[in-house]
Amino acid sequence: MRPPGAGLAGRHVIMLLLAQLVALFLGGMWLLSSLNLRIAESSLAELRERQILETFQANRGRIDDHHRRMEQNTRDLARTGELLVALDGGREAVEAALRQALVDFPDAQGVTLWLTDPSLTLGVHAWREGETLRVEPLEAGWSEADWLRRRLDAWREGAPAIHWTAAYFKSRIDDVVVSVGVPMIDAEGRLLGMAASDWVAGDIIGLVSDVDVTPSAFAFLVDRENRNLSSLAWAEDQARAQPLIEAIIDLELHRDGTDAQARRSLALEGEAWTLLHANTRAGMVFGIGVPQAEIDAVLVPMRQANLRIMSAVGAGVLLLAVVILLRVAGMLRRLRTLYTDPLTGLPNRARLLADLEEQRPGALVLVNVDGFKQFNGVFGHECGDQVIRHMVARLEALLALPEWRGSRLYRMPADEQAIWLPGRLPPEALPERLQALQSAVGSTRLIWRGQELPLHATLGLAATWQLGEGGREGLLSAAGMALRQAREQQLGYRIHDPASRMREGYEQNLAWANRLTAALEEGRIVAYFQPILDLASGRAAKHECLMRLIDEAGEPVGPGQFLEVARRSRLHRRLTLTMVERCLEAMRDSDGAFSLNLSVEDLLDPEISEPLLARVAESGLGERLILELLESEGIEDYAAVGAVIARARALGVGIAIDDFGTGYANFEHLLRLDVDLLKIDGSLIRHLDRDPGALTLTRGIVRFARELGLQTVAEFVHSPEVLALVRELGIDHAQGACIGMPAPRPLRTSPLA
Repeated sequence: MRPPGAGLAGRHVIMLLLAQLVALFLGGMWLLSSLNLRIAESSLAELRERQILETFQANRGRIDDHHRRMEQNTRDLARTGELLVALDGGREAVEAALRQALVDFPDAQGVTLWLTDPSLTLGVHAWREGETLRVEPLEAGWSEADWLRRRLDAWREGAPAIHWTAAYFKSRIDDVVVSVGVPMIDAEGRLLGMAASDWVAGDIIGLVSDVDVTPSAFAFLVDRENRNLSSLAWAEDQARAQPLIEAIIDLELHRDGTDAQARRSLALEGEAWTLLHANTRAGMVFGIGVPQAEIDAVLVPMRQANLRIMSAVGAGVLLLAVVILLRVAGMLRRLRTLYTDPLTGLPNRARLLADLEEQRPGALVLVNVDGFKQFNGVFGHECGDQVIRHMVARLEALLALPEWRGSRLYRMPADEQAIWLPGRLPPEALPERLQALQSAVGSTRLIWRGQELPLHATLGLAATWQLGEGGREGLLSAAGMALRQAREQQLGYRIHDPASRMREGYEQNLAWANRLTAALEEGRIVAYFQPILDLASGRAAKHECLMRLIDEAGEPVGPGQFLEVARRSRLHRRLTLTMVERCLEAMRDSDGAFSLNLSVEDLLDPEISEPLLARVAESGLGERLILELLESEGIEDYAAVGAVIARARALGVGIAIDDFGTGYANFEHLLRLDVDLLKIDGSLIRHLDRDPGALTLTRGIVRFARELGLQTVAEFVHSPEVLALVRELGIDHAQGACIGMPAPRPLRTSPLA
């Protein structure tokens, strides 16, 4: 812990240093000018290098985007192959699929399917020959090829799904290509074969040939076997380009194996080059080389301009230094006031919080004056101030003793003081320290206007080692908790006990149970309604009923704060049936459908399902009610759940699977339960605009639902960009912040109107 006044007492040193800076400026104008020039040159050089870096990153991103398109289209081709196997498609269907793949993805020079499933063993290759699309079966014995077996075995052993090859010559295409392969896997996880797309070397070189950094800069691409695919191969000045190609090859950059950007220096024939390089998604190394002389050339105008602006800059800096001196002096005065208590001159609570950020072991004691409110109320605030000053004096005298060395006293709000005890004290020493503090406070009497005032204090202590790693953030609150417990139990002091938090948890649960009971009896359990947009009509055709507790201040509280307590206190059934009533009341007053969340346990609990079905039948509103089952919950007895769902369906009630896409049980739910609607989980939807994996998975879910004749709802649609993607994917409904937040009443107009 720093000594009192550390940091603030150095304000005189700061002012002296600033004054010396001004004096040095007046006597060393030429030195400052030279320094400014060097800094400016360095900044400009950094700016130029940053521009080169941005160009590098942009072009690497362009190449990676091309890789992603190749990978995505190869995945699409693999899914087509999987579907052909599932549908027992023959050779004609495979050839048609390959032709269509070339039409859909003009960047691919060729595509191939190796189908190794016993039900369909077939190898077909399609490629471009000028404007013509050629399709032919693979050579006899293709299925026995060693490279194919090794690749399939690697996938069976868990290798990454995307596999890029090094550059190689492909006879049918009659060119050097780089290929990307993807496994084909059926619904049972069996490997059906491989799909691949080919990228010709000419296109590869063309992709990097238009990188423009400086007049003499060049771009290069090296495959994973250190083969050059650089645009230097097309350079007009081959006499200059060939040594550069050879120098790049000699560096063996492919061995670095890093996706992070790397920098190297290259000296060739007396010329210095700066190389930036990094791996692409395909495992190739992309980089650019820039002559160091062209980077440094931008500094010449700066040196010339510096001679013209020296006098103006000098006057400006001098004026600025004076202003800074004045402002820093004012800030230091305010800073001292901010961290100091005006009554006692002690460091205050803000300073304590700042000091607690230091990672050192120690204990914090809070000292509270007993009966302080009575002193203020009977004798006035002047007496209260005198009590505080007297107590501080007694504590300072005690902390000045050798055994308290390193301790520090702080003034806290109201009638509290805080004491920091450094180091890890043995457990038996803590009560001794607290008793000594109590004795120091109560050993004297304060005389106020002839009246003797007895002083006593209650103490609470918490230590850093009680709270574990990161406990310093909660040290003050833990000491405060110990102090409150000491006062409530009428003890002189209390040491924080981490185990007491369990008792606090019990007390908090009991308090919530009482609040829930009162809210149920007073009708403060209400429904909020979140609109669900029909993307075809643009209307809020549905609403989801969400539980809220209106607290004593009239503010809504979400179920996350009390639902677990309700389950443990047997109030869950009452809350669920209350929500059923609130939902049916809203349906009587509104048009459209309404959905209500239920767990599997709710359906299987006759004390919930029986009253629920009876009230739905009595209302006659079952045709507009949807029950949402949580997808993440497992179902052990499908027969029992199915029986309850069948009874609900007989009343016209729809069934939805909520949070679809977060687990594996969902597909079994769909196969064994009669479901109308899938609500795609927000963990996928919220990332559609920046996560290709989420987009691909969501697209698959939508296709799957469409094939089963199910409606789909996208949850957590939080932005117009995500909403646009949801529309593009063909999802039927959307729900989220972009559509409308939960409100006390259902919408009566379009949420996007």
